Amino acid sequence: MDIDLRVAVVLLPLLAAAGWAAFNIGQAAIKQLQGFVSKS
Repeated sequence: MDIDLRVAVVLLPLLAAAGWAAFNIGQAAIKQLQGFVSKS
């Protein structure tokens, strides 16, 4: 089962962008959740 290099070239930037977006959204979500918990 040999992966075509073109598939990896296309998927790698997409996965990197998705990971970066999840990282940034995750930070904001954790900050918002901490603010919600501290208010209650």
